[in-house]
Amino acid sequence: MMMQGVPPLSLLCSLLRSLLLSTATLLGSPLVQAAEFVPVTAAQSKALGIVAQGATPPGQALAGALPASIEIPNGQQRVIAAPLAGIVESLETSPGMSVRKGQVLARIASPQALELQRDRIQADAQASLTRQTLQRDEQLFREGLIAESRLQASRANATQAAAQASERRQELSLAQHSGGHTLSLTAPIAGTVLEQLVTVGQRVEQSAPLYRIARLDPLVVDIQVPLSIAARVRVGSPVRIPSTGATGEVIAVGRAVDPASQSVRVRGTINRGADSLRPGQVTAADLVLPEGPKSGTESQVPASAVLHHRDKSWIFVAAREGEATGYRAVPVTVGGRIGDAVLVSGLPAGAQVVTGGVAALKANWLGIGKE
Repeated sequence: MMMQGVPPLSLLCSLLRSLLLSTATLLGSPLVQAAEFVPVTAAQSKALGIVAQGATPPGQALAGALPASIEIPNGQQRVIAAPLAGIVESLETSPGMSVRKGQVLARIASPQALELQRDRIQADAQASLTRQTLQRDEQLFREGLIAESRLQASRANATQAAAQASERRQELSLAQHSGGHTLSLTAPIAGTVLEQLVTVGQRVEQSAPLYRIARLDPLVVDIQVPLSIAARVRVGSPVRIPSTGATGEVIAVGRAVDPASQSVRVRGTINRGADSLRPGQVTAADLVLPEGPKSGTESQVPASAVLHHRDKSWIFVAAREGEATGYRAVPVTVGGRIGDAVLVSGLPAGAQVVTGGVAALKANWLGIGKE
């Protein structure tokens, strides 16, 4: 039995159909087709669940969840190479291990080390002989027994022999000669072994790489920043890696734009929490942009208010067309994120922004044939 005062189900269905038909008729009018305007009455707004609120002035903007990768600064990397050809006698460390500056990393047996040692001994002997000859000729010249030209020749020979002996000693030092035919290769910096490129017993040529080591603090983050946001990034702007809590600052903003993604490469240094990151890691980074509006039309709105269509960002704002009330789709430029809100420019002053029922409005808007 039907309760007193409650309309029957058939009557409710009829009223709903009438409301939908009247909305469709209104949205298909020539007035709507003439502009980015969707006329909606107060009753229809309530039925569609549309909620609007005023845009607020921007605070500190955060361009968040930007694609980024972790790298090692070039100045913190070293390659340990064989100074001479030979056989790898031993490897004293392995990838992932920490090493001290001056620590022995590998030993190489090289016959060329004996040749260098022989050349150094010969050069030292020749330098000693020419030095003695010079001392004798200086004495003879003072006694007037030889011509000055002979003294000058002795001086030239002594200088040349000394230079050659110094060169041979430097060659042996650069080869990290540790006695006999063995070369002991040491770490030029303190850091971590990233890669081992040889095995024990392997024959290597001169300059063949053996190890790659690096200092992993600080690290560098390369961030792909959309062109619309890159214009606001400044050197010194804070950088955050939300997944680990690591932080740092921007050290360079690229000038070139990637043609495919229309993004700009921003480089930052991570000097706090770098131990939580790994070189080569792909992650997401946040950039804290300068405070204050970029222009008088820049505003802060909820992220739910922004929709995408025709490769642009749009926001519905409350508007009127003659006697009709409704909402207008306004193209905007997204300039960053502020928590759960976004920073946009292009909104009219004092705009009432649609934050609820955006999907319903978008469906009605696209239904008028404006693709």
